[in-house]
Amino acid sequence: MIIGLTGTNGSGKTVVSEYLRSRGFEFYSLSDAIREELRARGEAITRSRLIEVGNELREKHGAGVLAERILAVVESDHNYVIDSIRSPHEVEVLRGRPDFRLLALEADAVLRFERSRLRGRENAPETLEQFLAEEARELGSDNPAGQQLVATRKLADLVVTNNGTLEQLHRHLDEVIPPLLSRFVRPSWDEYFMNIAKVVATRSNCMKRKVAAIIVKDRRIISTGYNGTPRGARNCNEGGCPRCNGLAPSGTALDECLCSHGEENAITQAAYHGISLKGSTLYSTFSPCLQCTKMIINSGIVEVVYNQEYPLNGSAQKLLKECGILLRQYRV
Repeated sequence: MIIGLTGTNGSGKTVVSEYLRSRGFEFYSLSDAIREELRARGEAITRSRLIEVGNELREKHGAGVLAERILAVVESDHNYVIDSIRSPHEVEVLRGRPDFRLLALEADAVLRFERSRLRGRENAPETLEQFLAEEARELGSDNPAGQQLVATRKLADLVVTNNGTLEQLHRHLDEVIPPLLSRFVRPSWDEYFMNIAKVVATRSNCMKRKVAAIIVKDRRIISTGYNGTPRGARNCNEGGCPRCNGLAPSGTALDECLCSHGEENAITQAAYHGISLKGSTLYSTFSPCLQCTKMIINSGIVEVVYNQEYPLNGSAQKLLKECGILLRQYRV
């Protein structure tokens, strides 16, 4: 899961990020990219320059550029906390991940000013008036590249008021964070198995098209196969198949092709290891050809799920339906 933090200066984003990091979350801040830019320019890091250069980067590269840079490095199997989200465009980019949730922090202005002053960070304002004047620049802007904290807060999945002690904040987070974590999105079984089939396809040595199939029974993978030359023959990409190495036009010279299809290899691998396919489901990155269709039917497979259409499969699909094999497309 990714939990994003937004809120005005001194509202508690740092302490919430520290809380989440202590619970195993990895940390990123959108403002870190701006700080790196200022360091590269040899400029002092001040709050006003962070705002100005952040706006400049958004104007030059798009309003969601800082969020895009973060998404480019996060993984799907970790929990993350991302600080300093200040624009609805950044939220929009981050919502490209279905497991993203936005948490907004808020606190009274006087209390926030005192926290900022005690922190003594990056030339913090010395008076409440100066603090509020600088903050006004962050709350809203007609410029899409500017900071828009008010609009960003409206998009929050959860708002946390932080006017109390650190212990009170931690107790509140202990209550509200677990329900957020429980809302993660799991892939469906079709998505799960089709994505695995696509990974299997990357092992193909065919020069024309990379295709793979996996065979599943009781939600357990019992066989896999990808297209390529037979066992013991030179690989296709090593010159083993004359059709592929001759760049034959699609649909021609099929009698010269030495490559076995992904579905064919998945079925024969099961036979090689003595595994029955009766009652199983085949997931393939392409719909099966006529030859593979006949093997599918006679092997006892009862369902075929494919990602993309194979251009020469009209007869194959008719035969599958005639023989009572369930055929459906699932695009990933």
